[in-house]
Amino acid sequence: MTSKRQIEIFSAGCPTCQDTIDLVNNIACSSCEITILDMNNDKTAKRAKLLGIKAVPAVVINGKLADCCAGSGIDEASLRSQGVGEARACCS
Repeated sequence: MTSKRQIEIFSAGCPTCQDTIDLVNNIACSSCEITILDMNNDKTAKRAKLLGIKAVPAVVINGKLADCCAGSGIDEASLRSQGVGEARACCS
């Protein structure tokens, strides 16, 4: 049995965050499990800080901040390069 790729989207509920949620939902596959986290929640904000999130929206894949979120912004190519949307064993 293969475990699912855990994708967390840290969101402040803004239109830009919604665009990222829509993008991830559009490219996600059966190996992806998506969770939306509200940055207005203190526990979520503390976890975001521990993960190195400095701006939202931000995507964390299997506990690691996606490359695109550490720099200039979210982009499909970077998410796909990290396996989002690809049905395969993801969590070895």
